[in-house]
Amino acid sequence: MAAAEAAETQLMLGVGLIEKDTNGDTLWVWCYPSTTAELRDMLLRKCCLTDENQQLHTFVYGQYRRSWFYVTTTEVPDSSVLQKVTHFSIVLTAKDFNPEKYAAFTRILCRMYLKHGSPVKMMESYIAVLTKGICQSEENGSFLSKDFDARKAYLAGSIKDVVSQFGMETVILYTALMLKKRIVVYHPRIEAVQEFTRTLPALVWHRQDWSILHSYVHLNTDELEALKICTGYIAGFVDPEVSNRPDLYDVFVNLADSEITVSQPAKEAMTMGKLHKEIGQLIVQSAEDPEKSDSQVIKDISLKTREILTNLASFAEVSDDGEKPKLSFEALKQKRFPPATENFLCHLAAAEQMLKI
Repeated sequence: MAAAEAAETQLMLGVGLIEKDTNGDTLWVWCYPSTTAELRDMLLRKCCLTDENQQLHTFVYGQYRRSWFYVTTTEVPDSSVLQKVTHFSIVLTAKDFNPEKYAAFTRILCRMYLKHGSPVKMMESYIAVLTKGICQSEENGSFLSKDFDARKAYLAGSIKDVVSQFGMETVILYTALMLKKRIVVYHPRIEAVQEFTRTLPALVWHRQDWSILHSYVHLNTDELEALKICTGYIAGFVDPEVSNRPDLYDVFVNLADSEITVSQPAKEAMTMGKLHKEIGQLIVQSAEDPEKSDSQVIKDISLKTREILTNLASFAEVSDDGEKPKLSFEALKQKRFPPATENFLCHLAAAEQMLKI
């Protein structure tokens, strides 16, 4: 097996099955390999079958303690062999962010379970994908891991949609991401939260880091503790109560009302100046150009970011101990930038681990 394929197949961590029966009870029925009680509780919260009044969310995903989870939920038709089950969720945990890949695979597993009513076939397919990166079945469709490139997953959201909603204020999100701040996004619909949050890391494309994304978080102690140990993040919530939790964010995005709020403690680092206006105008002009695709907009923003970082690096001094060049606050002061620009560059140098302490 090629090394790339071997690496590809080592990404999945586990598969599980949650059922809702005709009595209305939701139970964790099966998993491979075994999983912890903590993880099972968390996945029961995510699968939407435990909430009485909730509509069905066919697919949700998120991250918890450095593992991604992907949950596909389906209603059981009367004709199915599953006589005592009304709905079920297939849960996959994995090391990589790739919603399209795991949505496709969990859909195949759902079809298998509906047809056979036993986890055996699902397990066979899971092991086939785990070891060979492929599972083929005549009636349920085939799946090939390498059809789903990680870069495609990174580019699947629409920056143009973000800019059309927030205009010049998009620069607040850009600044928060550049400075590795904590962003909380609220909307009552999980689909809206997921679509919006997955796009934001593309604003700082030079990092290509989707590990900052926690697209579906509950106001639950375990989940919040796991979130709080991350330095900077993008966290999505459907509970309006999150707006009363300033301990969780530096920037709060109320997606439903198209409002962005910067928290009091973060205001100093997030002060906007001439440079921000320049970046904001570039983002808006690029995104509003009908000729440009989302990936071209990302490229335009990325070029501007590179220019800022190259500039910043040019002020850094090489240290004697052979470590990477560091920037001293004094060197930055000598450049006589406007206060807001100096402030931003200083915080950026700290975020990029370039600041001499």
